[in-house]
Amino acid sequence: MAIPFFKEMRIGGYLLKQKLLGRKRYPLVLMLEPLFRCNLACVGCGKIDYPDAILNRRMTAQECWDAADECGAPMVAIPGGEPLIHKEIGEIVRGLVARKKFVSLCTNALLLEKKLDLFEPSPYLFFSVHLDGLRDHHDKAVSQKGVFDRAVSAIKAAKARGFTVNVNATIFDGHPAEEIAKFLDLTVELGVGVSMSPGYAYERAPDQEHFLNRTKTKKLFRDVFAMGKGKKWNFMHSGLFLDFLAGNQEYECTPWGMPARNIFGWQKPCYLLGEGYAKTFKELMDTTDWDTYGTGKYEKCADCMAHCGYEPTAATAALNNPLKAMWVSLRGIKTTGPMVPEIDMSKQRPAQYIFSEQVQKKLSEIRKDEALAAEQKAARKASTAA
Repeated sequence: MAIPFFKEMRIGGYLLKQKLLGRKRYPLVLMLEPLFRCNLACVGCGKIDYPDAILNRRMTAQECWDAADECGAPMVAIPGGEPLIHKEIGEIVRGLVARKKFVSLCTNALLLEKKLDLFEPSPYLFFSVHLDGLRDHHDKAVSQKGVFDRAVSAIKAAKARGFTVNVNATIFDGHPAEEIAKFLDLTVELGVGVSMSPGYAYERAPDQEHFLNRTKTKKLFRDVFAMGKGKKWNFMHSGLFLDFLAGNQEYECTPWGMPARNIFGWQKPCYLLGEGYAKTFKELMDTTDWDTYGTGKYEKCADCMAHCGYEPTAATAALNNPLKAMWVSLRGIKTTGPMVPEIDMSKQRPAQYIFSEQVQKKLSEIRKDEALAAEQKAARKASTAA
């Protein structure tokens, strides 16, 4: 599946407009999390470790559309949690497509076949099915047997109905390059595009032993890309981002490139790292101390090479240096020779741990909302009785 040409043109035009306007910071993709609840409990996930009172909260469809309008990014990715659990997900997607936003609906696909009727094929809608590898590897990663087969079945069903489908894979330490290459061969057989990213070291993930460090990431991706010479793997990434994963580009992350909005508000500083929340997108952009985040600056960012921080950097690099981007595209990803020097970590500030504080604050807000709703309900009942 190739990315529609008009999508590339729209996004390229958006980037060029930001450059001509002289904007230093602007969003490329809105990461919209309308809920945290999921029907899987993957060992590498740090997104679902919340009390039930929070897992049961949902953003309304109107809140989702308002977030997209407020942010203004040309693309909206809907991760989670599992977005297909949300009862209004069909309405949410229709509203975003009506706004001509490119929507990437990220799903583990357990409910996809059952819920395909909620959606209509559109050049603005992409299903991004979570697959971390071949059958045994994926089922182990998501801690449940049979998920791989159901996901593959859902991919085929969605494609048969005319939907565009990609897969997204999170890569962890211990995943052999040979197996990743075979997985990529499978995506060709399925006729889907693929995005891959090393897993971010979530502090709340059950498995803390299999996150890749930067050196291992670069070596692993070089080995994988070397096996892909001459093959037709269809990556949903820019060439410069892939070149970065292989250790051939030195980039700093762009945390505002894919801002996250969820039930807490606008997440500081990025989709992966929750260090506080803002009530509005403008407040997020204006009050976040961006210069204190990133590899070499903050301990929690030390090993991050995830797409949500570095794909926007690569996109900006391509815009600023199109000849370099073209050269990488023609040459392919370099898999031999010296890598670029690693970023100096000696001055990074220590990690701060505020997860529990944020949870307690949100629980307090929820209790106040519930008490207010109960008071209003009682007042209406009393008024009706009178």
